[in-house]
Formats: sequence, structure tokens, C-alpha cells
Amino acid sequence: MREPRPGSRLSAVGTTIRDEAICIRHWDWSETSQTVSLFSCEHGVIRGIAKGAKREKAPFSGGLELLTRGEVVAIVRSNGSLATITSWDLRDAYTGVRRSLRAFYVGSYLVDLLHHAVTDADPHPGLYHRMVEVFETLADRTEESLLGGQWAVLAETGYTPALPRERVEPGTAVCFLPREGVFLAGDASRARPDGWRVRPETLAWLARFSDEGRVSEGDDASVSRANRLLGSYLRYVLGDELPTMRPVFGESGLVS
Repeated sequence: MREPRPGSRLSAVGTTIRDEAICIRHWDWSETSQTVSLFSCEHGVIRGIAKGAKREKAPFSGGLELLTRGEVVAIVRSNGSLATITSWDLRDAYTGVRRSLRAFYVGSYLVDLLHHAVTDADPHPGLYHRMVEVFETLADRTEESLLGGQWAVLAETGYTPALPRERVEPGTAVCFLPREGVFLAGDASRARPDGWRVRPETLAWLARFSDEGRVSEGDDASVSRANRLLGSYLRYVLGDELPTMRPVFGESGLVS
């Protein structure tokens, strides 16, 4: 009998983990099973097969649906193959998000961002907890939650826009350079035709959000412009426009 390769037993058997997670993608694998991607708190993105997930008496309470949060038990393997999802205990279905088409579009976009921005088995507990907060407020404060989710992904992946240290006065020319991730104001802004033009009011809202972590009261137009700017920047960083961006930002809502 041939001797097994070193480590092959670990790869074949795997390690059982228990964690809380958000379902960020799922597909039908068979009539009764699903393939899922879960953004977990302590283990990063887990991609696996939930065998029998759609059976009536399966250990998957509430079902594995997009934009739900639960406790997952999974067998993960060191060889990079799909994990085996053995149970899912639903904790939050975010039902309010499903009653608003706008909120559902935004939520679908944010989980799509997580799917593309975070690599497998790379834990981001800070981002996980921030996104839980975002999804808890998404139904009631949709645009603020969109701003918070986009900002959190940029911050966690090292692409936080560098805001000016000094306050920019109204009427000042401002541009954003996506390649450098910085804002320029005044004469320096005018000298960079490759920059994206930004209103000082939009920059002020981003600065306030960066300091306070939330939008306290409402200039909807500025929040909308800030969201479009961050969405455009994320498209630049990812190198592609995600299919979920168009329903959120419209046909011409992103900077070209």
C-alpha cells in the first residue's frame, strides 16, 4: 500500500470550525444542496457546500439566503477545496431590507463588494462587525448605510481616501485622484485634468463621516454625491464594474 503524502490526512479530513457569518453569495448545487460564500468574523470568507440545505429537516434553520446572518459550523480543509457546511443557525434575516427595493439593491451591492474585496481565509473581524452594524440600519437609513459600508471596505483594504488636513472653503475647486487616492484643492486641483471634480460640500460630508462614523442629519444630495464618488473609486480599485452597481447608482451614476 502506498504511504499517504505528508499532510494529506489533514487536507482530506479538515478542521471543524464554529463562527458567525453573513451569507454573501449562494448557488443551487443540486435539488437539495447549495454552494455558498460566507463572510465570517474570525475566518474570513468561507466557500463551501451545504449538503441537504434545502431539505425540510436539515440542520440549516431559516435556510441559507443572501443577506442573512447566522452561526455556521463548517469543516474546512487546508488544500483550498470547498468547505463542508454542516449546520447554519439563523440569527438575523434582516427582514426590513427585503421590504424596500432600494435597501435590497444596496445590500446586494455591499455583499458583492465583500465577495470581491476580501480573500478566502483572511479574517477581518473589524470589518465584519462594522458590516453587521451597516445591515442593521440598512432598512431605515439606507443612504447612510451605503456610505458606511463602502467606506468600511475601502478602509479595511487599505484604500481609504486621503482627506485634506485643512477645511476647504465653499467655492474652492476640488478634485479627487483615484490613482493616488487623494483630494486636491485650489490651484493644485486645476492643474490635474485627470482628477474627478468634487464639490466642497461633498468633501465636507466625507470629512465629517470620517470623524464621526455617521451622518447625523440630512443633506441628501451631498450624501448621494459622496456615495457615487466612493462607488466610482471602488470600481477603479477593483478594476471592474460589479453587476450590482448599476441598480444602486443608475445608468450614469458613476464617474467615467
